[in-house]
Amino acid sequence: MEGTIKNLTDKGFGFITVEGEDKDLFFHSNELEGVKYEELKVGDKVSFEKADSPKGPNAVKVNRIQ
Repeated sequence: MEGTIKNLTDKGFGFITVEGEDKDLFFHSNELEGVKYEELKVGDKVSFEKADSPKGPNAVKVNRIQ
């Protein structure tokens, strides 16, 4: 899947907006691949996989698209 970084926090997590989805997806910096959390910016395009967690769906294997 692909989306856009909507929000980044100083606590190491953020949210991804996915076109056609009602809710933004949560992601944690532990799920980043090939990019450091500090290098991400709001508006960056990312690819990821969607996974279920006890708190609902979230993004895993998050990569920035060049």
